[in-house]
Amino acid sequence: MTETARALSTARTLWDLLARRADLTPDRPVLLQDERVLTFGALRARAERVAAGLYDMGVRPGTVVAWQLPTRIETALLSFALARLGAVQSPVIPFYRDREVGFALRESKAEYFAVPGTWRGFDHRAMARRLGARGVFEAYRDRDLPDGDPALLPPPPASGTAVRWIYWTSGTTSDPKGVLHTDRSLIAGGSCLAHALGLTASDVGSMAFPYAHIAGPDYTVMLLLYGFPAVMFEHFALPGSLAGYRRHGVTVAGGSTAFYSMFLAEQRAAPGRRLIPTLRLLAGGGAPKPPEVYHAVVREMGVQLTHGYGMTEVPMITMGSPDDTAENLATTEGRPPRGMAIRIVDGEVRLRGEAVCQGYLDPAQTAAAFDADGFLRTGDLGRLTPSGHLVLTGRIKDVIIRKGENISAKEIEDLLAAHPAVGDVAVVGLPDAERGELVCAVVEQPPGAPALTLEEAVAHLRAAGLSPHKLPERLEVVAALPRNDTLRKVLKHRLRERYSGTVK
Repeated sequence: MTETARALSTARTLWDLLARRADLTPDRPVLLQDERVLTFGALRARAERVAAGLYDMGVRPGTVVAWQLPTRIETALLSFALARLGAVQSPVIPFYRDREVGFALRESKAEYFAVPGTWRGFDHRAMARRLGARGVFEAYRDRDLPDGDPALLPPPPASGTAVRWIYWTSGTTSDPKGVLHTDRSLIAGGSCLAHALGLTASDVGSMAFPYAHIAGPDYTVMLLLYGFPAVMFEHFALPGSLAGYRRHGVTVAGGSTAFYSMFLAEQRAAPGRRLIPTLRLLAGGGAPKPPEVYHAVVREMGVQLTHGYGMTEVPMITMGSPDDTAENLATTEGRPPRGMAIRIVDGEVRLRGEAVCQGYLDPAQTAAAFDADGFLRTGDLGRLTPSGHLVLTGRIKDVIIRKGENISAKEIEDLLAAHPAVGDVAVVGLPDAERGELVCAVVEQPPGAPALTLEEAVAHLRAAGLSPHKLPERLEVVAALPRNDTLRKVLKHRLRERYSGTVK
C-alpha cells in the first residue's frame, strides 16, 4: 500500500475519505459508465447537493433510508449523499422481490425507500406500494435525485464507529439477517482489498456486481484510496459487456468464480486474440475457486488471477496477492491483512478485527454469532498454512456424513472441476436410509462437451487419488446450476430440495 493510500485509510468516515481524495485529485475520474465520466471532485460536489435535497425532504443523521437500486453512477451519488448526512443506509439487492424487500423494510424500520421505478420490466414503485413502504422516491436518473443548497447542511458526521449500514444476507433457507456495519468496518474491508492487490492510479477497475452488495463499498474504498476509476455495469452479460471493458481499457476485472468461468468461455470462443487487450488481472471472491480455474485463466487468458475470502459480515478477510506463488494463488484464499485475526477452532474459521461487523439487527443472532473472546463464528471450515495463507475446506453445513465419515464437498468439487467435460459442479449430500447421506455431484457441462456419466466421473476421481468412501453414488447433469443474482454463487439448498425426493 502506498503512503498516500495508507494515510487515507485512517479516514474516520466514508465521507471524510471522499473529501480527502477529492482534495488530492479533484479532476481525476472515479466512475465511468457508457460515455459518462464522474471525477472525484464532481462526486463530492454533486453528492453534497443531493444530501441537501435529502435534508430538505427530512432525512437527518440516524434516519434509516433503504435503497434498492442498480449499479449506476446515481446509486453511488445517493449513497455518498446519505453518508454525508450520517443517515443509516439499508441497501437491498435490486433483484429481490416482495418477500425479501418487505422483510428488510420492516426489520430496518426504514423511513424512506429509494427505487428505480420500472427496471428491467419490474415495477419497483408498485411493489413499494404493495408493501406499504414509507417515503418512496425514485433515484434512477440524475434528474430524479433530490437537489438542494449545500450551505444549509449540518456538519458531516465526525465518528465512523456508529452503525450506519444494514446489509442483508441472502436468506437462502430462512429470512435474511440484517448485518450491522460502520463506516470504519467498511473502510477496513476495502483497505484489505487495496493492500493485497497493490493497484496504482493508472489502473482501471470494474464493477460488474450489484452496488447494493457488500462488495460495493469494498470496491469503492479501494478507488478512493488509490485514486483510479472503475467502469460500472448496470447489467453484466457476455459477450455484450465486453465492449465496455475494451472501450475504457479495463485492467482489473472479476467478481467471483462464475465471472472467471464466463470470461474463460469467451476467451475459448476466440483463442487467437486477447479477450480484453488491456486486462492484466482477474480478482474476486464470494465463492470457492477450484485450482483448475486459476490455472486455466493464467494459461488461456494470459492474465493473473487473485482470489479472496469475504462475507456480508466481513467484507474482506483474506486476499491473494499478485506476487504470491502460483501454488498459493491456486490453492488458498490468500493472507489476512494486519489487524485481521484468524483463529481455527475445531476446524472452524473465526475472525476478529476492525472489518468485522457489529452483529445483527436481532440481538439473539448477535449473541450466537460471537464466541466468548469476541471472535465471529463464520461457519466455514479451514486451516492456516505455515506461510499464513488460509485454505478453506468447506462449510460446516456442507460436510456430508456418509456412514459416519465426514466428507468435504469442496474436495470433490475441486477434483471434478479439472475434468474437461465439467464446466461447473456442486456436490451435495442427499438423505439416504442406508448411508445417512449419499454423495451427489451436480454438473454443468461446457458447450459441446460429450455427455458425462457417473462411471466416467468416478474413474476421474479415482485417478486423482480420492478415497473410495468419498466417491459420488449419484451424478446429475443440468443445463445450468441455480445461482443467486449477486456474485452468481451456486444455491446448494435448491439442489438438495430438487433431488432429495427422487431415487436413482
